[in-house]
Amino acid sequence: MTTRTRAARSSYACSECGHRAAQWVGRCPGCQAWGTLTEQAEPARAAAAGGGLRRVAAGAPSTPARPIAEVALDSARARPSGVDELDRVLGGGLVPGAVVLLAGEPGVGKSTLLLEVAAKAAASLRGGSVLYVTGEESAGQVRLRAERTGALHERLFLAAESDLSSILGHVDALRPDLLIVDSVQTMTSPEVDGSPGGVTQTRAVTVALTALAKERGLPVLLVGHVTKDGNIAGPRVLEHLVDVVLAFEGDKHSTLRMVRGVKNRFGPADEVGCFELRDEGIVGLPDPSGLFLARFGATQASVVPGTAVTVVMDGRRPLLAEVQALVASSSMPTPRRAVSGLDSSRVAMLLAILERRGRVRLQDSEVYTATVGGMKVTEPAADLALAMAVASAKNDVALPPDLVVLGELGLAGEVRRVSGVRRRLAEAARLGFTHALVPPDSDAGSGTGMKVTEVSDVSQVLARIRRASA
Repeated sequence: MTTRTRAARSSYACSECGHRAAQWVGRCPGCQAWGTLTEQAEPARAAAAGGGLRRVAAGAPSTPARPIAEVALDSARARPSGVDELDRVLGGGLVPGAVVLLAGEPGVGKSTLLLEVAAKAAASLRGGSVLYVTGEESAGQVRLRAERTGALHERLFLAAESDLSSILGHVDALRPDLLIVDSVQTMTSPEVDGSPGGVTQTRAVTVALTALAKERGLPVLLVGHVTKDGNIAGPRVLEHLVDVVLAFEGDKHSTLRMVRGVKNRFGPADEVGCFELRDEGIVGLPDPSGLFLARFGATQASVVPGTAVTVVMDGRRPLLAEVQALVASSSMPTPRRAVSGLDSSRVAMLLAILERRGRVRLQDSEVYTATVGGMKVTEPAADLALAMAVASAKNDVALPPDLVVLGELGLAGEVRRVSGVRRRLAEAARLGFTHALVPPDSDAGSGTGMKVTEVSDVSQVLARIRRASA
């Protein structure tokens, strides 16, 4: 009796979610992504009675297995990059062999930041070098930016390449201590088909650079593009391949830039670094609260109605933020509501709470609310501060300049607890604030030296504003 072997056949796998299909379709049935199914050959199955896959022969291990307590830590310790705010997000610095992906919108300052990192790293290395590979600009363009930002150094090497094999040749010849690739979507691998920036090419380039980093203990920084939805361009597997994913955020109308940790295998993934983009380059802001306070250091006589100060948590970092409100009378049937830097739906809810629970008449008034310094505040801990700002503008009464307000508002008008009250008040006390309004049972403690007043209902706070206006 003869055995008949079945030939290997092809299947199609999605590069985004891994879903497999027997035939090619334009849209993945699993994740609904377009054009992500690629052909893959399935291994031939044995014709034996068991019908299982062919067994893989055992090979010699590359390194012997050791007890986990005997594994050396020298190769996994972070080394400072020279930019303190970036090291804060990375968890102390760059780990040898780590692959970091920095993604952001066009023009936000990704290349400027990494050029600064390259210059600082080259200056801190003893006899080492840094290789900066650019695929989007010419070498002359990068040189002009380096002169403008003061990022020139004799051990910083620049190569304008878009071919992966050429990059590997530069690495073999130079043996750098840090590799920066700007950007991964512009690089191509000669071993795979596809256009630059496509799913196949981006994945192949990232796999090759990741293998290079792990093999040589070389930290690699990759610049990534984002789509119009704000997601990282390329296959979803790109974020799984790298060790660290950083999101570079910023408004084009503001000089503030934030590096936010999205994924970090070597440290916390909720840290935030603050930078300011200037004409001479990008500068870290270890104390950015002054950018978000228009009345920082103001006196009672100089404070105008309609402003309140709160403390928001951006990751692990407490930041003081000022919310402003302007209430103006209107003869229109539907008064206007304008919001800048805040969640419009949450602002509408707070206005309804003030109208119904706080008895603040707003139905015939236009209400404008905004933040200072281009900051975006979406945390519910700023609810009470925004409510006080609107009531202050309505009653034309300025709040004390040394007052900070914390609390989330419920639909019944109650003030709810928020997390990290002690850290928030410690930051406010460091900047000179002496009085705080907090939710009940906040366990604020007396270590900050501030006068802490607990409020349980929004009507209590509004009553104080009305008494001050009387």
